[in-house]
Amino acid sequence: MILAGDVGGTKVHLALYGFEHGQLVHIRDERFPAQEFSGLEEIARRFLTESGNPEITAACFGVPGPVRGGRLRLTNLPWVLDSRELSADLNIAHLFLINDLEANGYGVPELTSEQIYTLNAGDPAAVGNRALVSAGTGLGEGVLVWNGKSHVPMASEGGHCDFAARNELDVELLRYLMQKLGGRVSYERVVSGQGVTNIYTFLRDAKGMEEPSWLRDRMETEDPNAVIGEVGEEGKSELCAKTLEVFASAYGAEAGNMVLKVLATSGLYLGGGIAPKILRTMRDGAFMQAFVDKGRLSELLEHTPVHIILESRAALMGAAAYAEARAAEISGKSVRAASN
Repeated sequence: MILAGDVGGTKVHLALYGFEHGQLVHIRDERFPAQEFSGLEEIARRFLTESGNPEITAACFGVPGPVRGGRLRLTNLPWVLDSRELSADLNIAHLFLINDLEANGYGVPELTSEQIYTLNAGDPAAVGNRALVSAGTGLGEGVLVWNGKSHVPMASEGGHCDFAARNELDVELLRYLMQKLGGRVSYERVVSGQGVTNIYTFLRDAKGMEEPSWLRDRMETEDPNAVIGEVGEEGKSELCAKTLEVFASAYGAEAGNMVLKVLATSGLYLGGGIAPKILRTMRDGAFMQAFVDKGRLSELLEHTPVHIILESRAALMGAAAYAEARAAEISGKSVRAASN
């Protein structure tokens, strides 16, 4: 059995996977509030105990940030993760830490057509690199490099690159955020969960868009991003709808930038939790208009397939696939192959 994990700044999502006929089979998963635990080891022990302490042949955790020498210090949690220490403490011989966008990347080949929404068909027969841009709590970016036989995920911290204003509204937004943040503004400050809130407050406070009392009450008592997404998608508030439109446009612009940087002719995949929740906005045109608006290279973007990953467990699937493949390389025994 494979233990897979998706470690975030606020939650840790763990799952158990097996294989049947060469395909991943989901067995069980659970989410844990990260701040309530002393570390990943404690969470993994509880999950495995609740699962009946199954025999684990390999494990992999997707983590936010660069992994160096099997170690990572999390920025949003007081944890230092070390693959060797976790391997020994959990008694799992083959245990790996990889960047969370790498995990998403390894999950892409495991997805079925029902787990993907195609925003732009482009040229589905094109061969080459792929790009992965995931807006959620933060903004993750990755590259799926075509090596002639398969796509190999590579981590990136491109979400922390400088935010590029494209029009007068963007310039005003940039100035607003520079003042609010005391300086530099990255794309993650605009294209992420915090970005949605930043755009909303900018439109309300700097542009004077109306926030009715019923909306203000909901924003104060509920998850602001959930409220903005729900109300904006339903068209019940001009402020929320405009927030989602500006967000989708910035998302499209940076996704197009990523495609150009890595020449992702074989497609762009949008991960993270935001896009599936605002599908109406994503279809309305702001995303694709900004995505293809690349001057002399616009035609390249028009022919690039764009897919939204609907499956919330994509990173877990990728972590499980990676764990099995790496363990098979080391041990010479493939659980996936044996299931055929």
